[in-house]
Parts: sequence; structure tokens; C-alpha cells
Amino acid sequence: MKNILTLIALVLFLGIVSAQTTPAEVPAATKTTGPHLEWESTVVDYGEIKKGSEPLRKAVFTNTGTEPLIIMSARGSCGCTVPTWPKEPIMPGEKGVIEIRYDTQRVGPINKSVSVTTNEGGQESRINLKGNISADEEQTLPKNDGNILTPKG
Repeated sequence: MKNILTLIALVLFLGIVSAQTTPAEVPAATKTTGPHLEWESTVVDYGEIKKGSEPLRKAVFTNTGTEPLIIMSARGSCGCTVPTWPKEPIMPGEKGVIEIRYDTQRVGPINKSVSVTTNEGGQESRINLKGNISADEEQTLPKNDGNILTPKG
């Protein structure tokens, strides 16, 4: 009986000791090499605008990497969103701008995006567009000219 109690105590002791492991050492943060695109904001907010308002907005970014950043392409999520990007490399520490033109003749909420591909390991980055375009008041109500149901003739 004494041997069984000793064996149980030994197993419990070993279980407790093995559970007390030290955490693995975390390696020091390594500095990123190569280009790195960092947005000032990933959201371009058009706010509440009227139909036909200025369609151009800008998304500003910085190359926080150690090598030149090249924007290879920028694509709007639909034909109503047209981006223009710099064709020359953005040097480390420099800022760049992607101009985004949205079709403000469309009435309603804006919920679109622009996908940007760079030389940063083939990663794609996304800018989201949001806002709302309201129609002119006279365009929201049909005109009653008194001849709605009158046939031509």
C-alpha cells in the first residue's frame, strides 16, 4: 500500500513539474526589407454628396520599406470606379497618391473598392470607398404634367 501511495505521489509530482514549462523565447522583431505600402487610410469617404458632384478623391500611401515600391496595377471593383496610379517607383520614405474617380451620376450608397497590386511579394492591397449620392429633389418625384394617361394622337 505504501508503494502505491509513493507511486501516485511521484506521478502527480512529475505531472506538476512537467506542466511548469517556461514560455518559448520570442525572436526579436525583424526589420522588414524590400518595399512596403502603408496607407494613410484604407477608406476613401465621399460623405453625403449630390448627384453630379466632383468625382475625384485621393488615397495617400507611403513606402515604409527599404526598396523602391512599384504599383503594378490598380483595379476598381466595377466600371464606375476608375483608379489612376503613379507609374514611377516610389522610393523608401516617399509618399504616393492613387486618384480614384467614381461615377457620381449614380444615385444611392457608395460601397466599392480598389485593389492595388505592388512588387511587395505579389500581395494585393485594398482601398474601400463609401458614401452616399443623393438625387436632386426635382428628380426624385415624377413630374405631373396632366398627360400621364393621355394617348398620343
